Formats: sequence, structure tokens, C-alpha cells
Amino acid sequence: MRFGTVMRRRRAIALAGAGVVGVAGATAGVDAWLRASGDEPDNPAADAVPFYGEHQAGIVTAAQDRLHFVAFDVITDDRDRLVEMLRDWTAAAARMTAGKDAGVIGAVEGAPEAPPDDTGEALGLPPAQLTLTVGFGPSLFRDARGRDRFGIAAKRPPALADLPHFPGDALQPEISGGDLCVQACANDPQVAVHAVRNLARMGFGVVSVRYSQLGFGRTSSTSRSQATPRNLMGFKDGTANLKAEDGRLLDEHVWAQAGDGAPWMAGGSYLVTRKIRMIIETWDRASLAEQEAIFGRAKGSGAPLGKTGEFDEIDFSAKGADGQPLVPMDSHVRLAHPDHNGGARLLRRGYNFVDGSDGLGRLDAGLFFMAYQRDPRKQFVRVQTQLARNDRLNEYIRHVSSGVFACPPGVRGPDDYWGRTLFG
Repeated sequence: MRFGTVMRRRRAIALAGAGVVGVAGATAGVDAWLRASGDEPDNPAADAVPFYGEHQAGIVTAAQDRLHFVAFDVITDDRDRLVEMLRDWTAAAARMTAGKDAGVIGAVEGAPEAPPDDTGEALGLPPAQLTLTVGFGPSLFRDARGRDRFGIAAKRPPALADLPHFPGDALQPEISGGDLCVQACANDPQVAVHAVRNLARMGFGVVSVRYSQLGFGRTSSTSRSQATPRNLMGFKDGTANLKAEDGRLLDEHVWAQAGDGAPWMAGGSYLVTRKIRMIIETWDRASLAEQEAIFGRAKGSGAPLGKTGEFDEIDFSAKGADGQPLVPMDSHVRLAHPDHNGGARLLRRGYNFVDGSDGLGRLDAGLFFMAYQRDPRKQFVRVQTQLARNDRLNEYIRHVSSGVFACPPGVRGPDDYWGRTLFG
């Protein structure tokens, strides 16, 4: 039985159980339920982020405070079931980002004999600027056995290339990769977790969770209205990040174009994820001077060494009294700067994480790095190759997971769905 058919039957049972009988009664009952639940289109929530648009929300959207990221494996070979799930996911996402239940019946309005079509933990909570962003991994196009399960291998974008192994990588396969990903960002952690939980529930039999990651305290600002946040090493992070207001730069560095080799990705973007474990205890014993030399910025103000303001232009030629560069040659800010990477720029959207301890009394903490770009081969790979080889910060960090995903263009309206340009 098709997943969508099950959902439609469940909704019909729930409506019938709610006492909606007859054509006139059904119409009145549904209208009353829509009014009671605030599901009318002219009653938008004040803090909801628009779901429909040219680009997916959650990329240039002003970064929210919380993250729940999840990667899925597709466990069916049935293309129709996968597409139907994506349709159902899209409809649920449109509702949840507006502050409504995942299903049209909801958590408590259905028949007692039928399972609810929403898990209920977000009842009474506002949208909290929830955004849901979907991406497709390389293994969706051709799996580990080389199979083209869904007839889309020929549509794999050239930019969706597997990331190379970088020096120092300590990747754990079980928390890397994935056929699909969902990035849920919100200003309330329960709202983000509720969204991911319901998509996973709806995908039962089609997808299974490969790994997930909770994040807090965004580590980059994606709008000029936001202050630069700090990472768990205490430094301002992402000062020179691309911003939503950088229209021309976004077209150049973030949004895929029709002429890039995959027309179906026009208006989309490519997401690279890296879970970076910080060796917190060792870092905390380093002197302030050493920490600042490693980053190339003042810890307090965020200013480049030799300058006074966070957003002052970096002078890479400036020398100190000892004749050495004020911004060290192996500093993070020098090695990551576009001037030293052929102009490559990223839109970063990472989050801090603390996943308890590692069993040896050390914090399992760090940065869940996420960056959007037009072509990872020319942007992330170029920058990370430089950092992996030369960055002095490598003494204090370990890259333990990795992923790359093609995030398609935005959903244009209720009849559209995530991935229609690929599967339609």
C-alpha cells in the first residue's frame, strides 16, 4: 500500500470519527476546524518565515538560534514512493513552518481509534521562525553498489562531487553522507525537533535516519541585522560571512545557475556539512596570545591583529616589531580569506554542539559546520585543502563527519514539492 494512500485513509477515518457526516456536514465541519486551528491562508503567524519562494528558506534566512539536522538513507527502490513522500513532506513543511500541525487532522482532533497525524509536542508553540531545507546526497543518484535506483543518475550535477579526503580527516562513516538531508532551524529547540520527528515519522518505510545533530548558538550571522556570534573557543566566528543583503555576491557564490551543468538546480545551492570536534581541554590551556595568533584576530573585539574594529580590512602585509607578519602566515583568517583562495567565498550557517562527554572526562563539543555555495569543488574544497595543510588551528580540532548535498530551488506553491525539478 502506498504511503500517501495510507495517510489519506487515516485522514478520512479521523474526519469521520470526529462526527463529520454528509456533504453539508463535512463542509461545515472542515470549515470550523480550519478556523479553530488558524489554518486559513489569511491568518499568517507573525513570526513565521515564508515557505514558498524562488529559493528554499533556511539558506539566506537570518540564522536562528537552534538547529536539528538529520541525514536519511532511502530504504526503498520504488521511485513513486519516494516522490510521494517528498510531496507529503513538502505539504507538512508548509504547515509546520506556519505554526500548524504536520497533518491536516493534527495531534488531537482525529478519531480516538486512529493514530494522530502530528506528534503533539509543539501544540501551543508559535512557529519560532522555523525553516526546513532539504538536500539530496550523491548516493541518491547512484548508491554504493553503483545502482541508479530512481533513474536520476544522469541528472547528478557535476558540482555534487564526493568530497576528497583532506589531511587530518578522522571521519566516521556512520555519521557521514546520506541520501537526503533535512536542516531544521528555529528559535525554539522543541519546534525544530518536532519538525524533524514528524518528517521521520511520515517517511517510515521509505527512509531511515542515518544520523542527526542538535546545535545551539549559531556560529555565523547571515544578515547585517545580526551581531557576529562566538564559537566554543570564545572567538567571533564568520565576521566576513556572505549576507542575505549581498544580492550580486549571492548570485555569484551561492545560487546555482542553469548554465552550471544541472538546469534542475537553478535557484538551488550546495550544502557542505562537517562535524568538527574541538579539543577543548587543550585549547583552554593555550595562552591568550597564542589563541589570537592562531585565529589572526583579537579575542575580545574580533578585530584583525593590528586593527581595532571587527570589520576593519585585514592588512596581510603589516609587520610587527620583529619583522614578522602581524597576521601569521599559518593563521586561520589568512588561510581562509578569499584573497588567498582565488576569491572563493562561502555562506556559512554553522552551530555549536555539546554531545556530552567522550567517556574520558572530556567534553564532546565543537562546531557543526554548514556552508552553502554554488560549487563545492571551486569553493569549499579549495579553502579546506589550504586549511587542512597549513592551519595552526588543526592542533586543536578534528573533522569527524562530512557530507555534501544538492539543495534544490524553492517550492513555488501548494502544487509544487521538494525535488519536482529533479523527479518531475
